[in-house]
Amino acid sequence: MASSSPTRKTKKRSTVRHTRAIQHDRSHRLNSAPLDPAMSEHLTQILHPCTLGQVAHFHQLGLRQRVLTLPVMVALVLTMIWRQISSPAELIRLLHQEGFLWCSPFRVSEPALAERLRTFPAELFQRVLQDLLPQMHARWAARKRPLPPVLAWVQARYVQVLVVDGSPLDALLRKVGLLREAEKHPLAGRMTALLDLFSRLPRQVWFEEDPQAHDQRAWPDIQKVLERGALLLYDLGYTNFTVFRELTEAGVFWLTRAKHNLAYTVVRVLVETPQVRDRVVWIGKGADRQQVRLVEVLVGTTWRRYLTNELAPERLPASYVAGLYAQRWRIEEAYAIVKRLLGLAYFWTGSENGVRLQLWATWLLYAVLLDLTDAVAEHLNRPLAALSVEMTYRGLYHFTVAYQQGKAADPVAYLAENAVRLGILKRERKARNLSPTPLTTVAGA
Repeated sequence: MASSSPTRKTKKRSTVRHTRAIQHDRSHRLNSAPLDPAMSEHLTQILHPCTLGQVAHFHQLGLRQRVLTLPVMVALVLTMIWRQISSPAELIRLLHQEGFLWCSPFRVSEPALAERLRTFPAELFQRVLQDLLPQMHARWAARKRPLPPVLAWVQARYVQVLVVDGSPLDALLRKVGLLREAEKHPLAGRMTALLDLFSRLPRQVWFEEDPQAHDQRAWPDIQKVLERGALLLYDLGYTNFTVFRELTEAGVFWLTRAKHNLAYTVVRVLVETPQVRDRVVWIGKGADRQQVRLVEVLVGTTWRRYLTNELAPERLPASYVAGLYAQRWRIEEAYAIVKRLLGLAYFWTGSENGVRLQLWATWLLYAVLLDLTDAVAEHLNRPLAALSVEMTYRGLYHFTVAYQQGKAADPVAYLAENAVRLGILKRERKARNLSPTPLTTVAGA
């Protein structure tokens, strides 16, 4: 009998390895222990009103009042993510026994849930997220805790400081429908997030079905939501001289890295030292030609180059530019939290609708988790950056044990009191000085 071709064998082995890797990773995630009443009430108080606010829209879409209504579906999907339940089948077994959040125990079949995940309008989850985010930003603004110096500097000078980036979603398992015939695991799509740099909460999140979509495709959506006087940080993937000009004309400030082959003409020199070069230059051609600042900072033996349309060095000194741009990494940390910690790297369904449901629900819980971490930061009077979001999440297991033993009642107070023991408070590291001038010196200018 003829053997399979090496190519097909290689593809099959690759598929098996990919599936086993996902199953192994899932097996090492947190277990599905029930929520303690305190955390269940906390999640309910924050999320349930936003869910109920979309019930009218649920009816406007002509959806019938079934067992799996909007409030029930939100409770099920949020619980599945928060408790890291491995599959819809396991979710159903737990639902029969325990009930979730604001839902009492009841019975539903696995096919009924699978069908609901495939067809339930994902826009309802997105609308819940859009309703929740302004409330989360307001809660952040009402708290008192210190900011890192560079963020305190720019907060006093710009309406908003935002960071944007895109990230591909991980591969789907080929286990349902047409995906069974696919030669490889298709990617689930691509998301783009616009984050507030201070709170790390999203202002907007967009989904793109095409996982290969270029970052540039998101510019029209991004531009629509930017306020005049805001400062936007982004990486080289968003380089577009036409958009640069349009942002400037709209009164939006921006900061990005400069490409190594950037063509420019020097207008005037603002700073010239062995470690810093700050110049006003012309970039672009024709209608897109504009004056910007080219700031170069020597880090070790490497010159790092940045572009900004903020022409006033007293508002954004050269010595702050590198340190501020380094804060762009906060969005990479956000993606790590939603993907690896909250499980957006593992999809329960092969349908686009199911992916969207999981996407919006995961960002909902990301916002709640950031809010909880920030509350702990306020309790400790420490910057949010000094706390680990991951260890805050993992610390909730220990709070549940203490709650059951009658030793704790308030999750924020417990996590704050045990922040060092639980690893929530990060160990202090010697910060790399990306700017040659101390920030304290600049701030006094």
